[in-house]
Amino acid sequence: MPLHKGPEQPDERPLSVNPFFGEANPVGGMTEAPPKHRLPDSPMSPSSAYQLVHDELMLDGNSRLNLATFVTTWMEPQAGVLMAECRDKNMIDKDEYPRTAELEKRCVAMLAALWNAPDPAAAVGCSTTGSSEACMLAGMALKRRWTQRNADRYPSRDARPNLVMGVNVQVCWEKFCNFWEVEARQVPMEGDRYHLDPQAAAELCDENTIGVVGILGSTFDGSYEPIAELCAALDALQERTGLDIPVHVDGASGAMVAPFLDEDLVWDFRLPRVMSINTSGHKYGLVYPGVGWALWRDKEALPEELVFRVNYLGGDMPTFALNFSRPGAQVVAQYYTFLRLGRDGFRAVQQTTRDVARTLADRIAALGDFRLLTQGDELPVFAFTTGPDVTAYDVFDVSRRLRESGWLVPAYTFPPNREDLSVLRVVCRNGFSVDLADMFIEDLTRLLPELRRQSHPLTRDKTAATGFHH
Repeated sequence: MPLHKGPEQPDERPLSVNPFFGEANPVGGMTEAPPKHRLPDSPMSPSSAYQLVHDELMLDGNSRLNLATFVTTWMEPQAGVLMAECRDKNMIDKDEYPRTAELEKRCVAMLAALWNAPDPAAAVGCSTTGSSEACMLAGMALKRRWTQRNADRYPSRDARPNLVMGVNVQVCWEKFCNFWEVEARQVPMEGDRYHLDPQAAAELCDENTIGVVGILGSTFDGSYEPIAELCAALDALQERTGLDIPVHVDGASGAMVAPFLDEDLVWDFRLPRVMSINTSGHKYGLVYPGVGWALWRDKEALPEELVFRVNYLGGDMPTFALNFSRPGAQVVAQYYTFLRLGRDGFRAVQQTTRDVARTLADRIAALGDFRLLTQGDELPVFAFTTGPDVTAYDVFDVSRRLRESGWLVPAYTFPPNREDLSVLRVVCRNGFSVDLADMFIEDLTRLLPELRRQSHPLTRDKTAATGFHH
């Protein structure tokens, strides 16, 4: 989360607000606007407070037109009702809300079966506030298992744990390494390879490697990392050196896409080296923000000392989380979505989303000004850049001009070794319909003549202009 500072100027606001905000008495208590950066001295009516907040939030972007975010922006009204009914339930109070806890348990079991755990009943897992927390928990388990195996030499100056990953990982993995004092070893991008190379990852491993992270759906371009090939490279490493390196699959988005659309792709617990998987229920799990999932293939993959136990209806309820109090609404919404759609429903939703992404990517390529990096045929996400002959404008100009029509499309520069490459990325989600895609391509097409007439790109500082959001 960003850090915020207080206001630099005194918070004095003598201006009056709309008298109609005062329902019973239009002028009563409405002679001054409330302060923004300190508590008001007196209360106000709920309708007045609502209207003030509502009016300010009108200046936010429209979430349905946000093509930067992976996070779900549309759910059925029935899901909204369920969430409203459960928003006051504290997820951590298992004994107070046993049925909510039961729904969480069922979701874990469903995911274990979906991800082909050897014995779904033996798999362990939990809900989280999102993939970032789930990744932290998975990283903690990897580090603790490594420390157990190396108890004879850790801690020491010569045994610093490291985690191997591609340079394209989500920022939560860099945070994990920083917070838990683990060296981040990153495989750079090379040429047209925009994610981890299995052999290069294996070459970075040594006796201090706690694990390797593979991403099923890079946020930079929507491509799947080759998890099976990564495991094969680590198998070969073990044969040569004896090093047994586990793999965690960050399936924030792809773990809820590949099981339905890419059933022949082997990336999950079918690979013995995959110890844990996470996903974001609030991405392609089709739930509003606030839920993720972390699963381990069996109890041995999650060290017992990391698990806390609470009394649950007179019994034993193990819990593993960084957060404590949080609403049960999102977990209930996840169970509703699983129940509502089933495998066939999820397959239909994700296929439609992928179809929209592929069609839109083809239409953008057909404009002639752009070159596709990906086509939306893995995650329903694609990245594109300006063609080699385009010199009048750049991707940052396109992003800025699209924002004028309400579209939020991130433009950003790739990480080291490909910092020369700046792209736009479009994330297609459930709710981004064919009609909306038509409107988007119409707006983009309308902008191109003006952009082509520019004498040069208008962005001077690409670092400041970047609009990249995971």
